[in-house]
Amino acid sequence: TTAASAADRPFVGVAHGRFAVGGKTFRFGGTNCYYLHQQSHYMIDAALDDIAAAGFSVVRAWAFADGSGHGYTALQPEPYVYDDAAFDALDYAIHKAGQLGLRLVLPLVNNWPDYGGMAQYVTWFLNLTDDSYGDATNHDKFYSTPQIRDCYKAFAQYVIGRRNPYTGLRYRDDPTIMTWELANEPRNRSDKTGATVLAWVTEMSAYLKHLAPRQLVAVGDEGFYGDPTNYDYPYSTYEGDRWKDFVALPSVDYGTVHLYPQGWGETPSNSGTDPVAWGTAWIQNHLADGAAAGKPVVLEEYGLSVDGTVIADEAARAAGYTAWTEAVLAGGGAGDQFWLLTSRVDDGSFYPDYDGYRVIWFNDASNSTNDLATLLSAHAKAMAAAS
Repeated sequence: TTAASAADRPFVGVAHGRFAVGGKTFRFGGTNCYYLHQQSHYMIDAALDDIAAAGFSVVRAWAFADGSGHGYTALQPEPYVYDDAAFDALDYAIHKAGQLGLRLVLPLVNNWPDYGGMAQYVTWFLNLTDDSYGDATNHDKFYSTPQIRDCYKAFAQYVIGRRNPYTGLRYRDDPTIMTWELANEPRNRSDKTGATVLAWVTEMSAYLKHLAPRQLVAVGDEGFYGDPTNYDYPYSTYEGDRWKDFVALPSVDYGTVHLYPQGWGETPSNSGTDPVAWGTAWIQNHLADGAAAGKPVVLEEYGLSVDGTVIADEAARAAGYTAWTEAVLAGGGAGDQFWLLTSRVDDGSFYPDYDGYRVIWFNDASNSTNDLATLLSAHAKAMAAAS
């Protein structure tokens, strides 16, 4: 497509608690493919072509890579320094997604140290070590340190205002980019009240909305409720997130929810819970609370991994995904995006299954996720038909 035709696509908006495109309700089944910002054009083409062929319409991918010398291509090698050449993969991915009619969701920093993350900012400005996986007292200074907030805002301003050489459009003017997210999975476990991260979300969501008034803004959080009366980990105050308060903010367009019951201890052996049933209730609770707030809700990451016990095999995994996607469809959810669809790497083989959640779109007996991919494709088409 030419820049003109890309710019002529309507932006995704929000009306009456739903996504809308050109005056029509927009519901979707989508996915995540985080690595698009780091890879060759061949790998970007392979992933996005598969995503489009399967009927998924929204893709979430990273728009951050902070700090040099870590084995990835840094977009921001040091504070306030942006490597124009390093942005080529992201530029191309946005261009390619637009050609295919896909929409993108782009978070601007990682809670986790992968690709630098909040820990990199804390190291840059405070020279403190990474304790993201511990009590996070160092990590959480990301939210409250003025110099770090300024550096994050400058990066956001650069990315959102960047002119894409493939499309001729600034990122903020490209309707292919549906959403800017404040972060991937922000949390603040050193302040259980949630006040610190809520103040940051309030400030930064308004700032992104100012930078990109035609695009959507979301937090990118997991949906933790921060309820002081509930001791079930994802509902509790443990991570310092208050999902209902995030969703209530005028500069937050929709609620994001993640779902990993195995990783969260929602299993028979740990808490006496069935992870699939627990996850279905988690989805339904967020859809109800989002509806009460008048905001769309997207289950933007979810996963079950075959562990040989709770999720015995691929058929059990598929049954879990069926329950969850049907809950989104029946409950009026705006969209869902499984973690994760990957495709071929440069030598033609498939991207490794690093985390046990990989789905491949490849109709071949060698693909153990073929049934799951087909199921998710059918769900995406059902979501589109329900629009």
